[in-house]
Amino acid sequence: MDFLTILSFLGAAIVLTIMPGPDNLFTLAQSIAKGKSAGIYTTLGLCTGLLGHITAATIGITAIIYQSAFAFTVVKYVGAAYLLYLAFKSFREKSSSFSLNSEDLLDYKSLYKKGVIMNLLNPKVSLFFLAFFPQFINYENGNVSFQMLVYGILFLVQTLVIFTFISIFAGQVGNYLRKSTTLSKKINIIQGCLFTVIGLKIAFSQK
Repeated sequence: MDFLTILSFLGAAIVLTIMPGPDNLFTLAQSIAKGKSAGIYTTLGLCTGLLGHITAATIGITAIIYQSAFAFTVVKYVGAAYLLYLAFKSFREKSSSFSLNSEDLLDYKSLYKKGVIMNLLNPKVSLFFLAFFPQFINYENGNVSFQMLVYGILFLVQTLVIFTFISIFAGQVGNYLRKSTTLSKKINIIQGCLFTVIGLKIAFSQK
């Protein structure tokens, strides 16, 4: 591992993290609907889920699991079902509006758990690790597991930073929407639509 390779990895990781995907859309939805704190706690949950994927990739479990089309399909549809369930809950509460002080009433533990579950049930994350990380591994240096672990930690840190900025930005957008009684009643619908998009994105993903 050399400095230029690490810089190249971080550059590619940042671009891929910014691109619209299930995790950043999920963070965006929570932040708009419930404020930046909701997005940040969701981000902490997502990053905790990443630790699971990093560990699995480091010790080789991910590669074994994804040789099985059945295992990939099960994880994929369970994850999609969970997101569509959250979408259903949002649509059911579509007439509710959020106050400007709604962040004070947040269940942070629940938001954190949602982030963990969302990330662990997204099969594309593990598949991404298998496809992306090996491109930066120097097999001649040996200790491949250690290199995977280092890249995994770097990926987690940059994800935490970027998603925190997304949470802050989306939280400001949500604050603006909540200033209007009419728009505030649409926030659950916006959140439900985003959850639906994420769920379908996962459901129709391919290996």
